Amino acid sequence: MSPEASTLTLETLRSTPLFSNLPEADLARLAEMGEPAHLRPGELLIREGEPGDAMYLILSGELEVTKQSGTSEVQLAKVGPGTLQGEMSAIEGRPRSASVRALVDVELLRIPREALLRVFEVTPEAAFLILQTVLNRLRSTESLLREREKLAGLGRLAAGLAHELNNPAAAIRRSVSSLEDAVKARDALHPPRRITDLSPAAPAAHLGPLERSDRIEELSEVVGDAGLSASLIDSGWTPDQLASAFSGLKAHDAKESAAWIAQTNTVRALIEEVKTSADRISEIVGAVKSYAYLDQAPVQRIDVRTGLNNTLIILQHKLRAGVDVMRDYAPDLPEIEAYGSELNQVWTNIIDNAVDAMDGRGALEVRAERTDAGGISVTICDNGPGISPADVPHLFEPFFTTKAPGVGTGLGLNISHNVVTRHGGSIDVESRPGRTCFIVNLPPTLPHRPPKDEDTQR
Repeated sequence: MSPEASTLTLETLRSTPLFSNLPEADLARLAEMGEPAHLRPGELLIREGEPGDAMYLILSGELEVTKQSGTSEVQLAKVGPGTLQGEMSAIEGRPRSASVRALVDVELLRIPREALLRVFEVTPEAAFLILQTVLNRLRSTESLLREREKLAGLGRLAAGLAHELNNPAAAIRRSVSSLEDAVKARDALHPPRRITDLSPAAPAAHLGPLERSDRIEELSEVVGDAGLSASLIDSGWTPDQLASAFSGLKAHDAKESAAWIAQTNTVRALIEEVKTSADRISEIVGAVKSYAYLDQAPVQRIDVRTGLNNTLIILQHKLRAGVDVMRDYAPDLPEIEAYGSELNQVWTNIIDNAVDAMDGRGALEVRAERTDAGGISVTICDNGPGISPADVPHLFEPFFTTKAPGVGTGLGLNISHNVVTRHGGSIDVESRPGRTCFIVNLPPTLPHRPPKDEDTQR
C-alpha cells in the first residue's frame, strides 16, 4: 500500500464510528490486516447469496445496495466513503443478504472476518456500535421489503385470479359464440310438431366404448347419420325411444327431426356451460371478497374453515397442476375472534411455500380442530423433501430463506409468525424427509390491546 493510500485508509478508519475509539496502534494494525481493492463502475463488490467472509470499508466513490425481489431488483440504499458493507454476514458467517455494486470508481479496504473479531476483542465497544449499525440497517431494509412483499403477494394473487377468472370467461365467450350458431342451425329445421316436445327418457348413461359404438350403429339405422346418432346417444336418447318417435316418418323427415333434436341438445348443453362458468366466476369473486373481508370490520368472529377454503380457491391455479388436497375439518370447530384478512395471509404463505417445496406436485393436507382451551389448531402438511434440521430454528427469522436468491424475500414466514403472535397464538413446524407440517394454534379471543392513543405514547 502506498503512503498516500495508507494515510487515506487511516483517516477513513478514524472517521468511522465503529473504529473511532481504537488506539492508533490498533488502527494501524487493522489497516495492515486489511486488503486494499479497487472497483470499476458496474463491478460487483458483494453478490446476494454468496458466503460472507469479510466486510468492506469504503474509502472513496459510491456504491448501490440492492436486493432481489421476485424478478426485479430493489434498491435499498446508496453508500459512500466511511460506510461499512457486508458486516452482518461477515460476523455470522451467513450468505450475503444483498448485492453491492460500484456506481463509479471505488477504493475500499477488505477487512477479513478474523481482523474484525480481533477488533471486538481489543475494543468491546465496537461490538455495540456495529450492532447498532446492523439494527438500523435491518429496520430500514425490513420496512422497505415488507411493503414490497405485500405488493408482491398481491401481485401473485392478482395473477392467479386473472388466470382463474379467464378460464370461465373464455368458456362463456366460446359457448355464446357456439350457441348463436346452434340456434340458427336449429331454427333452419322444421320437424313435425310432435318431435319438438320430446326429451330423453332418462339422463345419459355411462357407456363403454363397445356398447356406445353398438348403440350409435343401431340408432344410425333410424336417423340415417352416424354423427347425429353419436350426439343423441351422448344426450341420453335410446334407439327404441327414437324409433317409436319417428314411426311413420319418411327418411328425410326422420333425419331432419334427429338433427333438430341434436341441435336442441347442443343449445341446452351450451346454456348449461354458460351457467356453470358464470357460477364459477361468482364463486371466485365471492371467495376474494370473503378472503379480504371487504366492507367488514377488521376484528370479528370468524370461521377458520371459510378462510382456509377461500385460500385454496384463490390458489387453485397453483394446485391444479398436480397437487392433491385433503381437507379434514372437525365438525365442532368454534368461531374465534381474529383479524380475518391477516390470518388468510398466514394460510396463503404456508400453502404457497408447501406447493413450492413439492415443486407443484404432491399431496397437501389441511386440518383444523378444536383445542382444549376453546380455540382452534390448524395443521398444514406437505409431502415435499422436508426442511434441514439446521434451518428449522431460523425459519421465522426475517430475511431467512431456503430458496434461491431472488425467489423469496425471506419475510413470508416472519410475517406469518408476527400475525399469529399478534393473535396470542403460536406457530410451529415439524419436518422430516417426505413430510413437513406447520401447526398454528389460535386462542378463542384476541389478547387485550391498548387503544391507539395509548399505544402511541409507549
